[in-house]
Amino acid sequence: MKPLKVLVFSATFGNGHLRAAEAVIEGILIKHPAAKIIHLDFGDFLNQPINTMIKNIYSEIIKYIPKLWGKFYYKTAKVQPRSKSQHFLSQLGRSNFLQYIHVFKPDFIVCTYPTVSSILAQLRLDQLLHVPVITIITDYTVHSHWVHQGVDGYVVACSEVKASLESWGINAQRIHVSGIPVSPKFDEEIDRGHIITKLGLKSDVPIFLLMGGSYGVLKSAKRICKKLADSPVPVQTIIVCGKNKKLYLSLEEVIAQGRNPMIRFEFVDNVEELMSVSDLIITKAGGLTVSEALTKHLPLVIYKPIPGQEQENAHFVQHIGAGCLASNEEELEKLLNRFLKHPEEIEKMRRKAAIALPGHSTERAVENILELVLHLRMEQKIG
Repeated sequence: MKPLKVLVFSATFGNGHLRAAEAVIEGILIKHPAAKIIHLDFGDFLNQPINTMIKNIYSEIIKYIPKLWGKFYYKTAKVQPRSKSQHFLSQLGRSNFLQYIHVFKPDFIVCTYPTVSSILAQLRLDQLLHVPVITIITDYTVHSHWVHQGVDGYVVACSEVKASLESWGINAQRIHVSGIPVSPKFDEEIDRGHIITKLGLKSDVPIFLLMGGSYGVLKSAKRICKKLADSPVPVQTIIVCGKNKKLYLSLEEVIAQGRNPMIRFEFVDNVEELMSVSDLIITKAGGLTVSEALTKHLPLVIYKPIPGQEQENAHFVQHIGAGCLASNEEELEKLLNRFLKHPEEIEKMRRKAAIALPGHSTERAVENILELVLHLRMEQKIG
């Protein structure tokens, strides 16, 4: 039997699409170690200067005028899949995609970014592409940009997303609820005590984890850290600063003068360990960050989510009872004080998270994808 050949498309507009793609690749290789998998960035198929410009504009809007992004998101959220704008997007780079696919000859294609999904789906409808296209929706909501009748199968986060796709006319049999794929390492059991000791923290004092998004950490992060460092109720804080070198350096004084322990990091590759030892995470609401936290049964306080998909993800977390939303610094401070004084509320949210997301989302996603591809092959043989 020849090795499985898979083509995976993601995009580096934010980090979630990329991480979901990497998780699926991990999952496929667990089941098919000999599989040949190529992972491509959608942007590589566009004009490079234009691609760079689009990424820079998106980054600046998200950081400095997020409300503008929210207006654009909600204004386009109900655009019909057959609209002129959607048709335009589905024509981008068609010949480049087809040429690459015809050379590689994959058994199926996985997409974690909506634009490339639409392009390939339209090629399927036009009968120019004869390879199944599977789309993984990386949020807890559905924007119209994800919707296309040419997609052979959808992998989605929850039943609400499935119902939304069905309302757009997508056949229920093509939609599989597995949870958003996260790296299988988030499902592994971790020795919490060992990690706490390694970090130099205490096991009997609450640990709060502070993380931002891929386009910079949370605004007001230094003030939030100072409040936690000076809290009269004992608490330990871990903060991941990411690309924000200025914040990382500015925390030196906060750490030195604070009454409570605080650890700062720039980039980390052990988020699953930090989440495993934490009692609460204060973060943005990217689909993958939310999914990773829920997989670890870690309650969330979502701070100032970006209008659009982040806001919808935050509403999902609230709906299932696994976290809270803070729209401003005052609300955040009240929530943190409440949870420090009433740790039983954190435990209640942890139980809700465990019920909502039982884990092993990537394993289920890969099983669903392979079953779907096998079913499509059988249909083609019968046809």
